Amino acid sequence: MSVISGPGTAPGRDADASRPAVPTRADGVRLIGEMSGSGYRRPPALVRRADGQVLQLTPLLYRVLEAVDGHTDHDGIAEQVGAAVGRRISAQDVRVLLDKLEPLGVLRLPDGTDPQPRKANPLLGLRMRCVISNPDTTRKVTGPFTWLFHPLVVLVVVAAFIAVSFWVLFEKGLAGAAYEAFQQPSLLLLVFAVTIISAGFHEFGHAAAARYGGATPGAMGFGMYLMWPAFYTDVTDSYRLGRVGRLRTDLGGLYFNAIVAVAMFGGWALSGWDALLLVIATQLLQMVRQLTPLVRFDGYHVLADLTGVPDLFQRIKPTLLGLLPNRWRSPETTALKPWARAVVTLWVVVVVPVLLASFLLMVLTLPRIIGTAVDGIQKQWAGFGAAWDEGDLALSIVRVLSIVAIAVPMIGIGYLLIRMVRRAVTKVIRWSSGKPGRRAVALLALVAVVVGLAWAWWPEGDRYRPIQPGERGTVQDVMPQAARAPQQQAVAPAAVKKQVRLPQGVAVPTKRVPAVVLRPVNDPTAPTWVFPFQRPDAPGPGDNQAVAINTTDGSVRYEVAFALVWATDDTVDNSNEAWALASCRDCTTVAIAFQVVIIVGQANVVVPENVAVAVNKSCVDCVTFALAAQLVITVANEPSDAAKAEIAQIWSRLTDLAGRVQDMPIADIQAELESVKRDIQAVIARDQPPSTTTTPPISSSVVATTTTPSPTESSSTPPSSTTPPSSEVPSSTPSPTSSSETPSSESVVPTSP
Repeated sequence: MSVISGPGTAPGRDADASRPAVPTRADGVRLIGEMSGSGYRRPPALVRRADGQVLQLTPLLYRVLEAVDGHTDHDGIAEQVGAAVGRRISAQDVRVLLDKLEPLGVLRLPDGTDPQPRKANPLLGLRMRCVISNPDTTRKVTGPFTWLFHPLVVLVVVAAFIAVSFWVLFEKGLAGAAYEAFQQPSLLLLVFAVTIISAGFHEFGHAAAARYGGATPGAMGFGMYLMWPAFYTDVTDSYRLGRVGRLRTDLGGLYFNAIVAVAMFGGWALSGWDALLLVIATQLLQMVRQLTPLVRFDGYHVLADLTGVPDLFQRIKPTLLGLLPNRWRSPETTALKPWARAVVTLWVVVVVPVLLASFLLMVLTLPRIIGTAVDGIQKQWAGFGAAWDEGDLALSIVRVLSIVAIAVPMIGIGYLLIRMVRRAVTKVIRWSSGKPGRRAVALLALVAVVVGLAWAWWPEGDRYRPIQPGERGTVQDVMPQAARAPQQQAVAPAAVKKQVRLPQGVAVPTKRVPAVVLRPVNDPTAPTWVFPFQRPDAPGPGDNQAVAINTTDGSVRYEVAFALVWATDDTVDNSNEAWALASCRDCTTVAIAFQVVIIVGQANVVVPENVAVAVNKSCVDCVTFALAAQLVITVANEPSDAAKAEIAQIWSRLTDLAGRVQDMPIADIQAELESVKRDIQAVIARDQPPSTTTTPPISSSVVATTTTPSPTESSSTPPSSTTPPSSEVPSSTPSPTSSSETPSSESVVPTSP
């Protein structure tokens, strides 16, 4: 980001009546001159102090300061100023004007020492600056880059950047790049390093652009802006340039981001490393962020130079007051030209609500942010320990950098809140000093603030629960639980076409009614969601799903779901899913889903689905297993009562299996499920009339398993199931029996040895 010390005034000491006969400017004071392209009706003249603060002076005050050279007395200054402004100025007038200049810290004190004025301290200013290169070094290192701003070079680079960005975003894509980077931590570390270096190179763009226009860049370094570290370049001297030169300086950093993107495309072409394409994405994100005009990013300076108003934040108060009917034509609000006032007013009415809303949301969401940060640091620390034990230095460094990336914004948020509280308390104390009525109002406001913070931050319920994947993050979600309006959910009644009944006392699931499900679970409390994808969708009517989520070290978790569905609809799209998801140490996680779908009569569309997914994330010494078994049978006629009774008896065996499943080997479980399949098929085959030709039913079993005998981390995106084209059978064509293929989708997570 470019840094321009915003024009303003700074309070100093009162004028001393014993002013020397020959006034002298303070060391380091630099006269910039009248601002070109100003949005003020009377363009201000700019002066820069030694501490970098830029001041706006009236033309008359500027002429007086310009005549102060340490050799000319008051009479001589009066003569020079009078000639410059075209009117008679006396020595006494000069003394009065010098009294106005002294508090600004631009004149030496009567004892000949330099003043120590208080520099402006904006809330949204850069903090904790650390200089990397002084002005002389900055000029030397950025000089060789000025040729990049030749119009022909700019045209070629911008065209190449547009072409590369379009190709990456709309042709190549970034999925392969992300996969390669996360599979090879050394490449991810390279992407991180190049991104940091490019942020510094962005500042070279500002400095080189200023030099190209004829200005002299100042120091370069880094500091803390809002809640995140940021590089900066002092280009205050660009005020001497015209509007075009200042805009070139403002956009120079973005232009150098484009150069980095084009260079990374060249690096990808030479090396074939898709991970380098992520750097192009980071450059685009940096450019979008920098163009935001809400705070002092590059977009803010672009807007300021377009309007000719050096410090937009200084105009917030007079602009808001100018919206009042009785202040519409006050001198302070009409200082800007009409078009500039319109633009600044629009900026103010957008920025003020956005900043206030952002601050309020930050306060309300702070508990969730803290919980998420602590959870993230704990996970990264566990991953660091595993990577270190594994001897993977690159992954260890990535883990440490991830911890830093989580911790630094949290420290920044705390620092910002402390500064805001300190500033508010100081202003309230000054406002209410010596006035009991105001002090009482201030105390009431303090009590209200404390009560509000207690309401928002009190540790109860899930207030400090980490943010989960799939959360919407709406305003309603941000509000504490007690303040949320109760939400009513309307449940539409299920429409059932017809049901095929088993003998009395036996429940029969249908396509529209949930299936018979047996679910032994170790812990009924739902574990915390820690996986990098959304939770599996809830099963629909007639679907079957077993989801085993294990986040407890040293535990064993089984989730078993058995379902028998008699399908009588025209469309059969039942799904059978087994999800085994683990993020723990020395744990076992098993999910088993078994579904039998018996289609009675004719179904025009048959697209059942069978899915097994096993995922390990930050797992150490884990075994994760998912089994999805599905049997789909189509019969021409409704089975007889005897056949239904046999099927019910066979199905009852699964009740006993559900109670024994945790003590059985996986192979034995799979064998028993296959036995149930065969027995049901045999009953259906015997029950069909001899004249009926039955196509063999389709049986599908899908297994997904992961094992991590040593520290590792792996994750998998939920699979997208593929289904064959639906088969449509005309009603005029007899179809006594038919069978449908059961598509399956399997996700097996690779592990790192």
